[in-house]
Amino acid sequence: MEVDVGTVKRWLDAGANDAGTSIYLLDCREPSEWDAARIDRATLVPMTQWPPAPEIWDAMQGKQVVVHCHHGVRSLRVTNWMRQNGFADAVSMAGGIDAWSLEIDHSVPRY
Repeated sequence: MEVDVGTVKRWLDAGANDAGTSIYLLDCREPSEWDAARIDRATLVPMTQWPPAPEIWDAMQGKQVVVHCHHGVRSLRVTNWMRQNGFADAVSMAGGIDAWSLEIDHSVPRY
């Protein structure tokens, strides 16, 4: 149910996961957190606004959904919800954007 930041980076660079499925990077943090730091190509859908708008739901169909938050707690909750509602392969990015900043892209601010 979790995937490490290195794997997410590899998937994003390749444009797909190991099975060839396109990646949809979903940020479930709040707008103020998004303003402080974000990962390119992520879509913001705060956990407090679930379920997402129909156009977001449609955009995720048929893609490998990778959910992230600050440290990985909220993203696990959203991933669980998604798995119970039709996205059986949704995964949470372990360590969240903080791990991304530490291990992948030091230009992403830590907060």
